[in-house]
Amino acid sequence: MFTNDQRQAERTGKYGTSRLQYLQELVSQFQNTTDEETKEKIAANLANFAYDSYNYSFLRQLNVLELFLDCITESNEKLMEFGVGGVCNSCVDPANAAIITQCGGIPLVIQCLSSPVRNTVNYALGALYYLCNKSNREEILKPEVVDVIERYAAAQTINVSFSNLAKAFLDKHVSKEK
Repeated sequence: MFTNDQRQAERTGKYGTSRLQYLQELVSQFQNTTDEETKEKIAANLANFAYDSYNYSFLRQLNVLELFLDCITESNEKLMEFGVGGVCNSCVDPANAAIITQCGGIPLVIQCLSSPVRNTVNYALGALYYLCNKSNREEILKPEVVDVIERYAAAQTINVSFSNLAKAFLDKHVSKEK
């Protein structure tokens, strides 16, 4: 369920932790731990918070979008999955999409298309759907990227979700080009 100030006040109570403070604590824990499993759990938690537009300004303020991009560069497949999941969940917002793009996120998301982890590929397809716009079309719609997405679109019998996401991407961004 999406949050608003009133709902957040009701859930937090008079003496509870504010959302900003809670997210700051998660970010600090992520940065201070060396335990991979703990990092995975925190990244997954942050990616879930990225699903709610109420949190977008907090995520930007705390540089969580950049944290998601850093996760994508890790060799840990779960961190990659949760990083691109956070990007996918947050990039619906144009301000978040701009930060992700400015911080070099497009090539990182594109590399996730070749992941062996299904969720990672799904998140990458979804993120590219929302990230693609007039200012970065050339970077995203390179022939090799479109080829991969076209192969996913044709793979309906293998994976319906890949196929559906890829077809939606092609319908929105590539059909206009041809």
